[in-house]
Amino acid sequence: MFFRASVLLPVISVSLRFRGFRATQAALQNFSFPSETQNRIGERAEGAERVHIAVRMVNAAARYGLGSTCLEKSLTLWWLLRRQGIVSSVRIGARKASGKFEAHAWVEHDGAALNEPGAAHRHYATFDAAFPQQGSETS
Repeated sequence: MFFRASVLLPVISVSLRFRGFRATQAALQNFSFPSETQNRIGERAEGAERVHIAVRMVNAAARYGLGSTCLEKSLTLWWLLRRQGIVSSVRIGARKASGKFEAHAWVEHDGAALNEPGAAHRHYATFDAAFPQQGSETS
């Protein structure tokens, strides 16, 4: 998983710069091939452990790589989780702090922010739609 995250982070970075968010996420969604059994978390402990490992691997890959934005890390985590059949969504929020516009991205699963060590995401006004919207995923 660390290797996948390490490769995916710079690919996503380049794709976001040249193709934009929607095209990047659409490409990731088309190439993720989620498992047939979506994680209903009837296997809660196993699912929670897989989520925890994925978050750690993305953070490690970002730390030891060339640096990554929250959006790049979130798209990478979302893709890794999707590959494991764990339904999640990328959330994007914005705020104005000290007269400057700031944006932030994170991944949510069952309403919980996964790649947020604290409650930093709560300081951002989230866009209404999650990406991808829950009904738009193909499995």
